[in-house]
Amino acid sequence: MKFAEGRKIDTDGFDLERFLPYLLNQAAEATSRSFQEVYRTTYGMTRTQWRVLANLGRFGAMTARDICRISHIEKTKVSRAIAALERDNLVSRRESKTDRRAEILTLTPRGEERFAELGHRAIEHDRQVRARLGPDVAEQLASVLRMLIADAGKSQSGPDDAQDQ
Repeated sequence: MKFAEGRKIDTDGFDLERFLPYLLNQAAEATSRSFQEVYRTTYGMTRTQWRVLANLGRFGAMTARDICRISHIEKTKVSRAIAALERDNLVSRRESKTDRRAEILTLTPRGEERFAELGHRAIEHDRQVRARLGPDVAEQLASVLRMLIADAGKSQSGPDDAQDQ
């Protein structure tokens, strides 16, 4: 690799285009772009807001800490997303009965409706992605991704910067 100054860095054969974490991130970005148009353009939501809404819709009431852990999103992004979703009357908060420092988040009726709408559109988006891959490849890929996720869960002990890959 050469820079403008002409100096060369020895990478011992490192090729970013073959680096699996990079490829996984690029594939996720590419396959998410068209769905991003749905939640961003149609509903004015950010990716983090969609992911918070989706987690609450899928798993029910939970804390912001739970959302961070499940979705691997940093705390400040989740906090901003929750505040925006609360302003839009999609999420409500209540104090935890077991931990006064924590708040339990739930979808409001409007939030449940929005999750249902977006959920149907997400299913259709997933169907289109799977159709492009074909059923065998789609299932193999899903299986490999689940394996990578499970393996990473066994070896990680701290916060994840996976979004920055």
